[in-house]
Amino acid sequence: MSRAEEHPLERADKAYVWHPFTQMAEWLAERPLIIERGEGATLTDIHGNTYLDGVSSLWVTVHGHRHPEIDQAIRDQLDKVAHSTLLGLGNVPAVEFAEALVSVAPPGLTKVFYSDDGSTAVEAALKMAYRYWQNREPGSRRTRFVSFRGAYHGDTLGGVSVGGIDLFHAAFRPLLFPTEQVPGPYCYRCELELVYPECELACAEALGPVLERLEGEVAAVIVEPLVQGAAGMVTAPPGHLRRVRELCDAHGTLLICDEVATGFGRTGTIFACEQEGVSPDILCLAKGITGGYMPLAATLVTEEIYEAFLGPYEAQKAFFHGHSYTGNPLGCAAGLASLRILQRPSTQAHLKALVERLSAGLERIRTLAHVGEVRQRGLMVGIELVRDKESREPYPWEERIGIKTIEEARLRGVILRPLGHVIVLMPPVGMTLEQCDTLLEVTEASIRAATGGGEAA
Repeated sequence: MSRAEEHPLERADKAYVWHPFTQMAEWLAERPLIIERGEGATLTDIHGNTYLDGVSSLWVTVHGHRHPEIDQAIRDQLDKVAHSTLLGLGNVPAVEFAEALVSVAPPGLTKVFYSDDGSTAVEAALKMAYRYWQNREPGSRRTRFVSFRGAYHGDTLGGVSVGGIDLFHAAFRPLLFPTEQVPGPYCYRCELELVYPECELACAEALGPVLERLEGEVAAVIVEPLVQGAAGMVTAPPGHLRRVRELCDAHGTLLICDEVATGFGRTGTIFACEQEGVSPDILCLAKGITGGYMPLAATLVTEEIYEAFLGPYEAQKAFFHGHSYTGNPLGCAAGLASLRILQRPSTQAHLKALVERLSAGLERIRTLAHVGEVRQRGLMVGIELVRDKESREPYPWEERIGIKTIEEARLRGVILRPLGHVIVLMPPVGMTLEQCDTLLEVTEASIRAATGGGEAA
């Protein structure tokens, strides 16, 4: 892509902006890419170069940029009110969107608590689960949480405490509350050294002994249903989520499903839970909740959990938690418009066709010499690059193979984002089939260029 002489905004970015999950020493040595506008599945930078958005702007943009109906919903709400607190007041879009979310959520989830992003949705869920038991049984021993290795549940301290990615979380361990962890469902690199399906879901079954050992002490188990996103798009084997639900039921503990990444069509259905017929006690939503327009999140709970917080004022059972922008009317208006679009039969038909097109195109990428595994669930794809395909030897970090691959993709007009050595694809639901073909072609060419390898022998 062509780049003109240095733009004042490029200098200002380096002078003032600290980018998340970015080694700034490298950023300062490079030419920053600054986006100015978007349309559909494409983004345009300040020099007029266009790029295909291959990761939905970090997994949030559902229907594409500047969708006319979502644009209009926000404009219409701006003519009424941009923000009104939800502390002691209600607002029209927050009420309407909550009703719509409950109507599509897994059965049994009846109440919606709004927050700002995925981390805060999880933080609210953890506090709700803990306080639920205390309100029901003052002095309850159910204060512990169990999660899965490889889990990512956000970057606030509660979310990090139940997270399981050392690269992100180990440095903050002295600040965290202790949790129990069980093996993650990473079949390609199974820590139990077993093979599916002969393993009989040993990673899920490992939860049972932990719950037995901590009988009466676990407030909740938290899981990313079907796909561990930040772990490298690790797809759980069929039945994993269902077995986790069964074990929670057997030991009388709550189940929190973190669908921040997997919700709103990403796995091929509106919510991942529905694919295994699972209803959690608490459901966390964010990212695609507004179609990629506004910061918003929601934590949905059952009537039983909600009722545990009811009582006379002096009992002080209220959920003492909230945010200044909770239930923001602009965000809720965008979310309602996005959900209505997603529910349409035409959108669902296109989603199905897009998933099939993606699946077909990934078959060729699977044959590349340095592609160890391609993992896909709906529109969520992880392509794990390895130095040696037969031994599954990973690339050393100093080779920066993921970064090199996305740099090659950018030269070809596609924006991707790696997770270490895993190349992530997550096209918007609104991406055309032709654009999907381009995404796949560029991904293949970029992997070839970065790894120097063709097809496996």
